[in-house]
Amino acid sequence: MNYSRHVRATAGDRVEILAMQIFVVLFAFLCFMPFWMVVVNSFASERVLSQDGYRLWPSEFSLEAYKYMLSGLQIYRSYGVTIFVTVVGTTIALMSTAMYAYFISSPKIKHRQLLSFLTFFIMVFGPGLVGSYILIANWLHLKDSLWALILPYAFNPFFALIMITFFRGIPKEYSEAATIDGANDFSAFFRVILPIAKPAAASVGLLYALYYWNDWWLALLYIDNDKLYPLQMLLRQVMSQVNLGAYIQGSQTNYAQAVPGLGLQLVVVCLTIGPIILAYPRVQRYFVKGIAVGGIKG
Repeated sequence: MNYSRHVRATAGDRVEILAMQIFVVLFAFLCFMPFWMVVVNSFASERVLSQDGYRLWPSEFSLEAYKYMLSGLQIYRSYGVTIFVTVVGTTIALMSTAMYAYFISSPKIKHRQLLSFLTFFIMVFGPGLVGSYILIANWLHLKDSLWALILPYAFNPFFALIMITFFRGIPKEYSEAATIDGANDFSAFFRVILPIAKPAAASVGLLYALYYWNDWWLALLYIDNDKLYPLQMLLRQVMSQVNLGAYIQGSQTNYAQAVPGLGLQLVVVCLTIGPIILAYPRVQRYFVKGIAVGGIKG
């Protein structure tokens, strides 16, 4: 009897695992389909997109939209701006957030509970649009500069709370051992604590990178010089101009004879999301990688 129950339980587990696998495959397929539609239709001709719409496999392919987009200089300028803002902004934001979180999590700080509460308060009650604009544009005079795209996102309270929680889980014996060996707080943080916190730092860094890479709101507020437009702002401008041109011409088909509007939108999307998709697998392993702290030998 026990053997039969064990067999039934094993069969039931196999059915459950199979059902979960089918669900995961279907879910992954649904997530993959929008990317496939965007990429494959970016190579479709404008006539096919206008007549047939978006298909799983277009009947006619063309590189006209890519040639049109890559023939100008703005796409290369926007790439340079976005790469610079993402790299510099992520580095500054990650270092400021990690050092602030390590400072708050240290038991030597007298008012760390008050600082933690203020961090949570800032996360819930932000300064608002008017206050941020006055600070960036009027007080700091950063309008039409790349720093206006970097500094507003240089510190995120929610990410700081994540790292505070992680740092509090690291045994204090690590920092104490570094202090005994003659290291100061900065050396202990960069040489001992930060390497241990690499999974949390990589996760927060990727979130910051996504913030900077996908942002167009700051450019809309603070950037009037089109040479400083990031990629997402370029995408917004292209879509606006294409829709406006189609409206003025009276029909999208007539306007498509001059500019491959539908294909151009898809091309810009592919050019903007490509690098971040290629960079994501390099950081993905830190999301699932565990960290074992403890077992310290005296």
